[in-house]
Amino acid sequence: MADETEIQAAPAEGAPADAPRGRGPRGGRGGGQGRGGNRDNNRARRDGGGPREEGGEELIEKLVHINRVSKTVKGGKRFGFAALVVVGDGKGRAGFGHGKAREVPEAISKATAAAKKKMIRVPLRDGRTLHHDGNGHFGAGRVTLRSAPQGTGIIAGGPMRAIFESLGVHDVVTKSVGTSNPYNMIRATFEALSEQTSPKSVAQRRGKKIADLLGRGGSQTAEADAAAIAE
Repeated sequence: MADETEIQAAPAEGAPADAPRGRGPRGGRGGGQGRGGNRDNNRARRDGGGPREEGGEELIEKLVHINRVSKTVKGGKRFGFAALVVVGDGKGRAGFGHGKAREVPEAISKATAAAKKKMIRVPLRDGRTLHHDGNGHFGAGRVTLRSAPQGTGIIAGGPMRAIFESLGVHDVVTKSVGTSNPYNMIRATFEALSEQTSPKSVAQRRGKKIADLLGRGGSQTAEADAAAIAE
Protein backbone atom coordinates (compact mmCIF):
# COMPACT_ATOMS: atom_id res chain seq x y z
CA MET A 1 0.00 0.00 0.00
CA ALA A 2 1.42 3.41 -1.03
CA ASP A 3 2.22 5.97 1.61
CA GLU A 4 -0.46 8.67 2.04
CA THR A 5 2.12 11.47 2.18
CA GLU A 6 3.50 10.45 -1.18
CA ILE A 7 0.01 10.39 -2.71
CA GLN A 8 -0.79 13.92 -1.44
CA ALA A 9 2.54 15.35 -2.58
CA ALA A 10 2.24 14.01 -6.16
CA PRO A 11 1.26 16.69 -8.70
CA ALA A 12 -2.03 16.46 -10.52
CA GLU A 13 -2.17 14.86 -13.95
CA GLY A 14 -1.43 17.36 -16.75
CA ALA A 15 0.09 19.99 -14.42
CA PRO A 16 3.80 20.92 -14.35
CA ALA A 17 5.88 19.37 -11.61
CA ASP A 18 6.93 22.72 -10.15
CA ALA A 19 3.46 24.28 -10.20
CA PRO A 20 2.73 26.22 -6.97
CA ARG A 21 0.08 24.89 -4.67
CA GLY A 22 -2.78 27.22 -3.87
CA ARG A 23 -6.49 27.48 -3.41
CA GLY A 24 -7.34 27.70 -7.06
CA PRO A 25 -6.89 29.62 -10.32
CA ARG A 26 -7.91 32.89 -8.68
CA GLY A 27 -4.47 33.11 -7.12
CA GLY A 28 -5.11 33.06 -3.40
CA ARG A 29 -2.45 32.04 -0.94
CA GLY A 30 -0.52 29.77 -3.26
CA GLY A 31 0.70 31.72 -6.28
CA GLY A 32 -0.26 33.30 -9.55
CA GLN A 33 -1.81 36.72 -9.74
CA GLY A 34 -4.70 37.77 -7.61
CA ARG A 35 -7.06 40.66 -8.10
CA GLY A 36 -4.44 43.20 -7.04
CA GLY A 37 -1.92 41.93 -9.57
CA ASN A 38 -4.44 42.04 -12.41
CA ARG A 39 -5.43 45.59 -11.46
CA ASP A 40 -1.79 46.72 -11.44
CA ASN A 41 -1.18 45.12 -14.84
CA ASN A 42 -4.24 46.81 -16.31
CA ARG A 43 -3.10 50.18 -14.93
CA ALA A 44 0.43 49.73 -16.33
CA ARG A 45 -0.96 48.72 -19.70
CA ARG A 46 -3.25 51.76 -19.74
CA ASP A 47 -0.45 54.19 -18.76
CA GLY A 48 1.93 52.84 -21.37
CA GLY A 49 4.46 51.44 -18.93
CA GLY A 50 6.64 54.56 -18.63
CA PRO A 51 7.19 58.18 -19.68
CA ARG A 52 6.34 59.05 -23.24
CA GLU A 53 7.46 61.89 -25.51
CA GLU A 54 4.85 64.27 -26.82
CA GLY A 55 4.95 64.45 -30.61
CA GLY A 56 8.53 63.22 -30.78
CA GLU A 57 9.88 65.99 -28.52
CA GLU A 58 10.86 65.70 -24.88
CA LEU A 59 8.94 68.00 -22.52
CA ILE A 60 10.10 69.52 -19.25
CA GLU A 61 7.70 68.77 -16.40
CA LYS A 62 7.80 70.76 -13.16
CA LEU A 63 5.72 69.83 -10.12
CA VAL A 64 4.81 73.22 -8.61
CA HIS A 65 2.49 72.35 -5.75
CA ILE A 66 0.74 69.34 -4.27
CA ASN A 67 -2.00 69.55 -1.67
CA ARG A 68 -3.81 66.93 0.36
CA VAL A 69 -7.55 67.37 0.44
CA SER A 70 -10.18 65.47 2.42
CA LYS A 71 -13.85 64.75 2.03
CA THR A 72 -15.98 63.82 5.02
CA VAL A 73 -18.23 60.86 4.29
CA LYS A 74 -20.27 58.48 6.35
CA GLY A 75 -17.82 56.51 8.42
CA GLY A 76 -14.86 58.89 8.32
CA LYS A 77 -12.79 60.99 5.95
CA ARG A 78 -11.72 60.22 2.43
CA PHE A 79 -8.35 61.71 1.50
CA GLY A 80 -7.16 62.75 -1.93
CA PHE A 81 -4.39 64.79 -3.53
CA ALA A 82 -4.38 67.83 -5.83
CA ALA A 83 -1.34 68.50 -8.02
CA LEU A 84 -0.30 71.60 -9.98
CA VAL A 85 2.14 70.93 -12.85
CA VAL A 86 3.89 73.16 -15.40
CA VAL A 87 5.01 71.65 -18.73
CA GLY A 88 7.23 73.20 -21.39
CA ASP A 89 9.52 72.31 -24.27
CA GLY A 90 12.29 74.77 -23.40
CA LYS A 91 11.84 76.52 -26.76
CA GLY A 92 9.04 79.00 -26.10
CA ARG A 93 6.04 76.76 -25.37
CA ALA A 94 4.59 76.16 -21.91
CA GLY A 95 1.36 75.28 -20.15
CA PHE A 96 -0.02 74.45 -16.74
CA GLY A 97 -2.56 71.95 -15.48
CA HIS A 98 -4.36 70.83 -12.34
CA GLY A 99 -5.37 67.30 -11.39
CA LYS A 100 -6.97 65.53 -8.44
CA ALA A 101 -6.94 61.83 -7.54
CA ARG A 102 -6.79 59.43 -4.63
CA GLU A 103 -3.05 58.81 -5.17
CA VAL A 104 -0.20 61.24 -5.82
CA PRO A 105 1.15 59.67 -9.08
CA GLU A 106 -2.30 59.60 -10.64
CA ALA A 107 -2.94 63.24 -9.68
CA ILE A 108 0.38 64.28 -11.24
CA SER A 109 -0.37 62.37 -14.46
CA LYS A 110 -3.79 64.04 -14.73
CA ALA A 111 -2.26 67.49 -14.20
CA THR A 112 0.45 66.78 -16.77
CA ALA A 113 -2.11 65.70 -19.36
CA ALA A 114 -4.14 68.85 -18.73
CA ALA A 115 -1.02 71.03 -19.04
CA LYS A 116 -0.09 69.51 -22.42
CA LYS A 117 -3.51 70.44 -23.80
CA LYS A 118 -3.21 74.11 -22.79
CA MET A 119 0.31 74.95 -23.95
CA ILE A 120 0.85 78.43 -25.41
CA ARG A 121 3.72 79.85 -27.47
CA VAL A 122 5.62 82.88 -26.18
CA PRO A 123 7.97 84.80 -28.52
CA LEU A 124 11.49 85.07 -27.08
CA ARG A 125 14.27 87.49 -27.95
CA ASP A 126 17.46 85.67 -28.89
CA GLY A 127 15.88 82.56 -27.37
CA ARG A 128 16.76 83.67 -23.84
CA THR A 129 14.53 86.55 -22.60
CA LEU A 130 11.27 88.42 -23.22
CA HIS A 131 10.83 91.06 -25.90
CA HIS A 132 9.23 93.62 -23.56
CA ASP A 133 7.89 94.11 -20.06
CA GLY A 134 4.47 92.81 -19.08
CA ASN A 135 1.93 92.81 -16.28
CA GLY A 136 -0.67 90.24 -15.33
CA HIS A 137 -3.18 89.71 -12.57
CA PHE A 138 -5.58 87.02 -11.47
CA GLY A 139 -7.68 87.36 -8.35
CA ALA A 140 -5.54 89.07 -5.72
CA GLY A 141 -2.27 88.16 -7.44
CA ARG A 142 -0.38 90.68 -9.57
CA VAL A 143 2.91 89.97 -11.34
CA THR A 144 5.38 92.09 -13.27
CA LEU A 145 7.75 90.64 -15.88
CA ARG A 146 10.78 92.50 -17.23
CA SER A 147 13.29 91.54 -19.90
CA ALA A 148 16.92 91.43 -18.76
CA PRO A 149 20.38 91.53 -20.35
CA GLN A 150 22.39 88.38 -20.85
CA GLY A 151 23.85 86.93 -17.67
CA THR A 152 21.10 88.17 -15.36
CA GLY A 153 19.57 84.77 -14.80
CA ILE A 154 16.06 83.92 -13.66
CA ILE A 155 15.20 86.27 -10.81
CA ALA A 156 11.93 84.68 -9.77
CA GLY A 157 10.78 82.49 -6.96
CA GLY A 158 8.37 79.70 -6.35
CA PRO A 159 5.93 78.83 -9.14
CA MET A 160 7.17 81.59 -11.47
CA ARG A 161 10.65 80.09 -11.65
CA ALA A 162 9.20 76.74 -12.76
CA ILE A 163 7.37 78.50 -15.60
CA PHE A 164 10.44 80.24 -17.00
CA GLU A 165 12.65 77.15 -16.65
CA SER A 166 10.19 75.05 -18.63
CA LEU A 167 9.65 77.90 -21.12
CA GLY A 168 13.35 78.20 -21.92
CA VAL A 169 13.90 81.74 -20.58
CA HIS A 170 17.40 82.33 -19.18
CA ASP A 171 17.30 86.04 -18.26
CA VAL A 172 14.26 87.67 -16.67
CA VAL A 173 13.33 89.80 -13.65
CA THR A 174 9.94 89.28 -12.01
CA LYS A 175 7.96 90.57 -9.05
CA SER A 176 4.81 89.15 -7.49
CA VAL A 177 2.59 91.04 -5.02
CA GLY A 178 -0.80 90.51 -3.45
CA THR A 179 -0.78 86.77 -2.82
CA SER A 180 1.44 83.73 -2.44
CA ASN A 181 -1.20 81.30 -3.72
CA PRO A 182 0.58 79.26 -6.42
CA TYR A 183 -2.59 78.89 -8.50
CA ASN A 184 -3.17 82.65 -8.69
CA MET A 185 0.52 83.36 -9.31
CA ILE A 186 0.70 80.92 -12.21
CA ARG A 187 -2.51 82.17 -13.81
CA ALA A 188 -1.35 85.77 -13.50
CA THR A 189 2.03 84.89 -15.02
CA PHE A 190 0.47 83.13 -17.98
CA GLU A 191 -1.83 86.09 -18.52
CA ALA A 192 1.23 88.35 -18.77
CA LEU A 193 3.00 85.88 -21.08
CA SER A 194 -0.02 85.61 -23.38
CA GLU A 195 0.26 89.37 -24.08
CA GLN A 196 3.88 89.12 -25.24
CA THR A 197 4.46 90.17 -28.85
CA SER A 198 7.52 90.31 -31.09
CA PRO A 199 8.65 93.13 -33.41
CA LYS A 200 8.07 90.81 -36.34
CA SER A 201 4.40 90.27 -35.52
CA VAL A 202 3.87 93.99 -34.84
CA ALA A 203 5.50 94.91 -38.15
CA GLN A 204 3.30 92.45 -40.03
CA ARG A 205 0.18 93.76 -38.31
CA ARG A 206 1.02 97.38 -39.11
CA GLY A 207 2.35 96.71 -42.59
CA LYS A 208 5.84 98.05 -41.89
CA LYS A 209 9.37 96.76 -41.75
CA ILE A 210 11.08 95.68 -38.54
CA ALA A 211 13.87 98.21 -39.15
CA ASP A 212 11.31 101.04 -39.24
CA LEU A 213 10.06 100.07 -35.79
CA LEU A 214 13.51 99.70 -34.26
CA GLY A 215 14.90 102.85 -35.91
CA ARG A 216 12.19 105.02 -34.47
CA GLY A 217 14.51 106.40 -31.78
CA GLY A 218 17.33 107.34 -34.14
CA SER A 219 19.27 104.06 -33.87
CA GLN A 220 22.05 103.75 -36.44
CA THR A 221 22.01 99.96 -36.25
CA ALA A 222 18.33 99.40 -36.94
CA GLU A 223 19.00 97.09 -39.87
CA ALA A 224 21.42 94.96 -37.87
CA ASP A 225 19.02 94.83 -34.93
CA ALA A 226 16.19 93.79 -37.20
CA ALA A 227 18.27 91.00 -38.70
CA ALA A 228 19.23 89.73 -35.28
CA ILE A 229 15.67 89.39 -34.04
CA ALA A 230 14.53 85.77 -33.71
CA GLU A 231 11.20 84.42 -32.69
